[in-house]
Amino acid sequence: MRVAAIDQGTTSTRVLVADTDGTVEIACSITHQQIHPHPGWVEHDPEELLSNIRACLQAAGAVDAIGIDNQGESCLAWDARTGAALSPVIVWQDNRTADVIERLKAAGAEALTLARAGLPLDAYFSASKLAWIINTLPAAKAALDAGHLRLGTTDAFFLDRLTGTFATDVTTASRTSLMNLETGQWDEELCQLFGVPMSCLPKIMPTVADYGRVDGVPITAAVVDQQAALFGHGCRKPGDAKITFGTGAFALTVTGDKIARAPEKGLLPTVAWSIDGQMTYAVDGGVYDAGSAIEWARRIGLVTDLTADLDWFDCEPAIERGVVFVPALSGLACPHWDRTAASLFLGMSAATTRADLCQALLEGIALSAADVVGAMDAHVAIGRSIAIDGGLARSRYFAQFLADMIGRDVVATSFDERTAFGTASLAARGAGFALPEPETVSRTFSPRAGDNGKIRARFSEAVSRAKGWRDHGGQQTG
Repeated sequence: MRVAAIDQGTTSTRVLVADTDGTVEIACSITHQQIHPHPGWVEHDPEELLSNIRACLQAAGAVDAIGIDNQGESCLAWDARTGAALSPVIVWQDNRTADVIERLKAAGAEALTLARAGLPLDAYFSASKLAWIINTLPAAKAALDAGHLRLGTTDAFFLDRLTGTFATDVTTASRTSLMNLETGQWDEELCQLFGVPMSCLPKIMPTVADYGRVDGVPITAAVVDQQAALFGHGCRKPGDAKITFGTGAFALTVTGDKIARAPEKGLLPTVAWSIDGQMTYAVDGGVYDAGSAIEWARRIGLVTDLTADLDWFDCEPAIERGVVFVPALSGLACPHWDRTAASLFLGMSAATTRADLCQALLEGIALSAADVVGAMDAHVAIGRSIAIDGGLARSRYFAQFLADMIGRDVVATSFDERTAFGTASLAARGAGFALPEPETVSRTFSPRAGDNGKIRARFSEAVSRAKGWRDHGGQQTG
């Protein structure tokens, strides 16, 4: 039995093909355009994403089931009659609605979103983006008035166009700020708060379910990419945790049947998955810029060879030598939630080298992830080891420094397609079979003796200097 898992991410669309014999391979990977019409705005072309999904499915060949994972909070509008997109995809990183969010906060609305959705008010989530589409784009407003507007996250658009099923899964819906976390359904008061018509939203379905067919092949699972990675790492019981270092860095810990609410820590309760009528929850903490910070450094020539420049450094940490980097290209997420923060390097002198900056780059991302783990650990009993995946997991220095900073074993495996594999495993489950764990070699990085408190405090000071640098429109203040 073979399954195709579509991993529709922030920078690319990929398909992993897995079978019950244990074979797993990426059959196709296609990058897509990143559109930045204004500072702080990030968009994708929905038709380009859909075309790339179709190309990946074709490259996968004959399969028995399909699963699809998505970016989470990225969303758009389209026409119910024609399926044509009426807006670009507004990406999760986009902060065009920051001013609206601030007005809602000033009016005391965050108490409602925390109580119902479990989420703070932030432009990161889909709700304010969907409201912006209705309020700003004439085509969307006209479709609403005519009764044929559809609003949703990217998975709902893909499913509607591929199978005719207008639906989203509960994990994705839990990232919108429009779903009641306890009921797993759209919340009327939240929809009214943001001005999003509930009638335009897709049906919420379990993670493993019948999402229709593509050329006769059933789509049996849909899920957010980070939850897919959690499942793909084999995390099942409370305390199991993983961090995926993709465009952003996202840590998730399973909390089982309990909703872990910790707004004072900047943590987000979320749905991990819904299978066989059982809802499993997780707590989530994110860093907006991880791989995107590496890509920025590569684009400006700071990093030229990802392996040679980033795999290992023999000298002591750059931050102990006074050089520190704060990865806030898109602002700061957990535990700070400050969209006005900006990236910075501190502590450079005439003796600072390119290698020092590369080392500080890795350390800043690791320290940001350590801040997330620290916030989680104060509220959720995390196990003694954390699994990591994504491009940065291949850097020995990064994995070791992360282990030192979080005081836990960090486990990296040679097979790091955990997001796609998790999606494949969920789809296989929906089709009535199971996939074996791929062959892999694990590397465990244990924390070295030393006082990380001083390093963490120094990084915290740098973060405080990065906060508030931009105004809420995304422009620098001076």
